[in-house]
Amino acid sequence: MKFEARPGSVVTIATDAVIAGIYEGEESLSGAAGELNAALGGVIAELIKSGEVKGKLNELHVLHTLGKVCARVVVVAGMGKRAEWDNHKLRDMAGEAVRALRKHKVKSAALAMWSGEGVAGHSESAKAVAEGCLLGAYLYRRHMTKDENGHEVEEIILLEEDSTALDAVKDGLEKGRIMAGAVLMARDMVNEPANHMTPAHMAEMARDVASRHGLEITVMDRTHMEKEKMGAMLGVARGTAEPPRFIVLSYRGDPSREEVTGLVGKGLTFDSGGISLKPQEFMSDMKGDMSGGAVVIAAMDAIAQMKPAVNVTALIPATENLPGGRALKPGDVLKASNGKTIEVVNTDAEGRLILADALSYAVKNGLNPIVDLATLTGACHVALGDLYAGLFSNDSALAGRLVRSANEGGEKLWQLPLPDEYRELNKSDVADIKNSGGRYGGAITAALFLQEFVGDTPWAHIDIAGPFMTDKTRGALVKGATGFGVRTLVRFVCGPGDK
Repeated sequence: MKFEARPGSVVTIATDAVIAGIYEGEESLSGAAGELNAALGGVIAELIKSGEVKGKLNELHVLHTLGKVCARVVVVAGMGKRAEWDNHKLRDMAGEAVRALRKHKVKSAALAMWSGEGVAGHSESAKAVAEGCLLGAYLYRRHMTKDENGHEVEEIILLEEDSTALDAVKDGLEKGRIMAGAVLMARDMVNEPANHMTPAHMAEMARDVASRHGLEITVMDRTHMEKEKMGAMLGVARGTAEPPRFIVLSYRGDPSREEVTGLVGKGLTFDSGGISLKPQEFMSDMKGDMSGGAVVIAAMDAIAQMKPAVNVTALIPATENLPGGRALKPGDVLKASNGKTIEVVNTDAEGRLILADALSYAVKNGLNPIVDLATLTGACHVALGDLYAGLFSNDSALAGRLVRSANEGGEKLWQLPLPDEYRELNKSDVADIKNSGGRYGGAITAALFLQEFVGDTPWAHIDIAGPFMTDKTRGALVKGATGFGVRTLVRFVCGPGDK
């Protein structure tokens, strides 16, 4: 899909379709909707008056113009209540609209820029449009021998009458293209079946990002991990024939600075639960247990293109968790690379084991702050549902930055506590710590486990077990993997000046 910004009118532009937004509960039409209503003989106003068109958020009506304007069809898009309109709703509306355009075999469409209440600037609005169109149009069809869709929207034109704002609109479109491209990369990786998205293939994806953008990369194999004494990671990997990989991907935006931010992503390319086997229901979704790793790799792709003056290193421990003959057993004791011993009471609490070695490696190499993303606990999904990820941190300023970044990016974080009283639940009788604190407060005890491996380094853990996947298509989300976390991480790293 291509994007273009230029002056023009929704009435006279030569394109297949134009999109006009209307607010809920308002009968007077202005802007693009007003121009189109006049050109079409008042039909939009009549539909509003009759109650057929209400302007509710993401409500869409496709009208054939019958030659009264240059476009073949008009999409009247509901924007909801004027006071609640913002760029996140604009992103979702664009996603809904582009799917409607696809059904009507539209190749090119135009819409006028909005600058109303709650819409922060031309660049941010254009960015939201580009993200919404690309994310809403997403389809995963890689393994289908027959593509039943057969049609894609090829071009979106943003009309901006203020010539002084055109550069800002173009800048926003480019940033939106980069951000959406990274989210789609993460979605592709998570949607890919586990027999294709192996640890080795994850490493190849990271190598491709490094090659395209000139990043530094190291991929450790089992022998290298043994030298690093990554006993927790290797313990999880014992049950699978797929060789594990530990991926280190680095961006240097300011080599003169010593500070390096660490992004850590859980890379369980398939999680059966190991000996503590999961129930059959939903086990196929466990191909997505590497979502944290996919999001981190994809975020590095966007960061490298946006070129912020910061340094970032991404760590992705990648393996499968299967119940093979050499698999980890309940009751086994492992030693992480920082020397801490771990009693394994549940082999299905494996994500925190591989993250233990990754976090230890991050601390050893001076990464600061450290942010990890993981589909870590079903408990967090139960607590917060499908829309919110759980946030845990030992540093209030870091947590605040992440919440702001998520809010700006249209993702939702909810901070949960790290109470010292709950550490007792992770105590082991035979090792320094055990890998599960039990059923109650499971998301919290999992985060407390991870905290044992970061020491005093500013650190945040984001549990994306709820929002990493969706079972319905709405707005900019499409059924399947969501790519949740990419927008948050990129904004967190790049800062408000490059968002």
